[in-house]
Amino acid sequence: MYDVNEIRKEFPILKQSVYGKPLIYLDNAATTQKPRCVIDAITEAYTNVNANVHRGVHFLSQKATEQYEEARATVRRFINARHAHEVIFTRGTTESINLVASSFGETFLTAGDEVIISTMEHHSNIVPWQLLAERKGIKLRVIPLTADARLDKEAYTALFNEKTRLVSITHTSNVMGVTNPVKEYIDIAHSHNVPILIDGAQSVPHKRVDVQELDADFLVFSGHKIYGPTGIGVLYGKEELLNRMQPYQGGGEMIQTVRFEKTTFNELPYKFEAGTPDYVGAIALAKALDYVTSIGVEKIAAHEQQLTLYTLEQLREIPAMRIFGNPDGAAISFLVGDIHPADLGTLLDRLGIAIRTGHHCAQPLIDHFGIPGTVRASFAMYNTQEEADILIAGIKRVIKMFG
Repeated sequence: MYDVNEIRKEFPILKQSVYGKPLIYLDNAATTQKPRCVIDAITEAYTNVNANVHRGVHFLSQKATEQYEEARATVRRFINARHAHEVIFTRGTTESINLVASSFGETFLTAGDEVIISTMEHHSNIVPWQLLAERKGIKLRVIPLTADARLDKEAYTALFNEKTRLVSITHTSNVMGVTNPVKEYIDIAHSHNVPILIDGAQSVPHKRVDVQELDADFLVFSGHKIYGPTGIGVLYGKEELLNRMQPYQGGGEMIQTVRFEKTTFNELPYKFEAGTPDYVGAIALAKALDYVTSIGVEKIAAHEQQLTLYTLEQLREIPAMRIFGNPDGAAISFLVGDIHPADLGTLLDRLGIAIRTGHHCAQPLIDHFGIPGTVRASFAMYNTQEEADILIAGIKRVIKMFG
């Protein structure tokens, strides 16, 4: 049985009040709250095994290294990667994409080559490719949206040519909660012998993602969006590609030998983990993934989907309500009449309801709709139908205030 009330007990922050009202936290697409086991894992690591990994022969270093590599193995199992060394720890989705843009770009791309992205991308999957375009003279091709705000697969197929070198698209939109059929997009890319990166920041926390089943060449996601700590994330990459790519940063750990004449680089995954890694963050991320696994990814997904559908039904009954896209994930973006999203968000906050407003770091998508921004409510494993009801009541109250 899925007992959301028991789950909520594991998240200390949910017990607090805001402006005298119980906290209703609906900004999970930005970051999720942390269960006690993750918080305890951070304290435990700093209290008992805090030492630099891989470089020491003493007891603490050996224990820290063991737990760090166990964390890598946990991630491997969670996304079903073939090898643990295909899992690179980064600071999050943003750094993971920047790593691929830099390393893959330096290794495989030359002036005139093309990278395909889409209209619904987060800035983290746009700007790194723009920076690469400025450095190397490559060209970005953009997948447009259909009338119902989904990726246009026919247009996507037509973008491929002999200069296409990489595709980089989101699995689930952080604005609309729309999940793209990325397996189909991967198969199309591979039919042209083009590798593809999947931004899993909004999918990995909400559904089972199997990189071997998808046949993804790269997958990226952030720890803090899946109940783990901030500052830790994952880049999965196929071994063959990672081995051929140039290192992203230079320094300690990523080297084999250093001479003034020449430096040789370490093997995977350490080639891409220069400097002291966030081993405490990795250990705590593994604890978060184990926690999600213990509850059941499918059960969490079913709970969130039911909650999303219930909220959508209630929202659609409100006059002048505009919902953007057809959400099938755990996020809903909307506007109500002429009420500015920032005004609606500020007034809901006074009612204890935390939602997100603005362009959500996806300005090209917001521009596509011709609006200044949206209000976004996004759900997690600990949200309840009662909280959805409070959100709906809060929106109706704000509407009355605006006449």
